[in-house]
Amino acid sequence: MSSLEIVKQYYTSFNQKNWNGMLALLHPEVRHEANQGDVRIGTGKFTEFLQKMDESYEETLTDMVFFTEPADSRVAVEFVVNGIYKKGEEGLPEAYGQTYVLPAAAFLELKEGKISRVTTYYNLPLWIELVSKPRND
Repeated sequence: MSSLEIVKQYYTSFNQKNWNGMLALLHPEVRHEANQGDVRIGTGKFTEFLQKMDESYEETLTDMVFFTEPADSRVAVEFVVNGIYKKGEEGLPEAYGQTYVLPAAAFLELKEGKISRVTTYYNLPLWIELVSKPRND
């Protein structure tokens, strides 16, 4: 399977909430560089991240555009995150089911047929603005 096919399967698994499917595509020592915070190394840390994300957010990615390079070891993807903020996190606004639509991108590196790096970028101040609208109860 090419790097592009592996990355497309990874994001298909994401949209299907198939966390085990995503994890199966990761190298055991995957380097996860999230937009904010510390770098996570290994599938154990990545699993913890997925669990926290699943508790706090309901997200689907759309408008995906994939870019590859000739050596077939890196893939970039641009997408739109369509989400619901379910549970607040420390340092972030209160969650009460706010919806958001946010452009984002990721850069993935592959080694030995597995994803060895996932680096994700999005505009955190814009996301905070989108979920900080007054509650209409």
